[in-house]
Amino acid sequence: MTAAVPLPDGQPLLALDDVDAGYGPFRAIFGVSFAIFPGRVLALLGSNGAGKTTIARVCSGLVTPTRGCVVYDGNTMGDARAYRFAQRGVVHAPEGRSVFASLTVEENLELTFRRSRGRAGVRPALDEAYALFPRLGERRRQLAGTLSGGEQRMLALARVLVEKPRLLIADELSLGLAPIVVDEVYRTLSTIRDSGTTLLLVEQHVHHALAIADDAVVLDKGEVTYWGPVNELGDIHERLLGGGEAADAVEDDLN
Repeated sequence: MTAAVPLPDGQPLLALDDVDAGYGPFRAIFGVSFAIFPGRVLALLGSNGAGKTTIARVCSGLVTPTRGCVVYDGNTMGDARAYRFAQRGVVHAPEGRSVFASLTVEENLELTFRRSRGRAGVRPALDEAYALFPRLGERRRQLAGTLSGGEQRMLALARVLVEKPRLLIADELSLGLAPIVVDEVYRTLSTIRDSGTTLLLVEQHVHHALAIADDAVVLDKGEVTYWGPVNELGDIHERLLGGGEAADAVEDDLN
């Protein structure tokens, strides 16, 4: 696979090599190749329908490629199921909220942490979650279903971020959230990055992702049009969508 400009030396944490994938007879991505290097943040950018979510699902084992391969930490994953990726430290935070609405904030967190850390590890994990998202600590006794959309997204994130994944795949975290909440979510992602977690950010609101990303992949109609460092991306209007109305919409988001 060939990048647009030089990228770091050494073995990628995860790489896609000439990957096709889709759903039944429908192909969503075509010949996709790129790599994510340890400790770096890669932003996956493109318009709606470009194939971003399909790639995120391929990277976490939720969708199996019909051609090409996924290599994680030097191992070809083949048709490995999602739980095999999870066992190796890959966490996928999909778009949406994914909380138990009839349980409190703290009960949602306890369910996750008891399974992964045992009873003795629950309290330290809760403390970490509330340090990441202080607003959750303020609402720990509140039913999750009564939280705002942004607070529910924080809760869903807290359940995975405390586990300190090797690779976090974050899919459209800013979707439908108020700007102040998006800023808080991205401050937390910066903290996670600084702790050593590798990040793959799938994001239509590109200015948030590019603010913390080292590298970028730009998709257009299921194909990679750019892969390389963010500082070599050049004119965002042309790079993302080649101009036109869709590019204008992305540019409006930058301003």
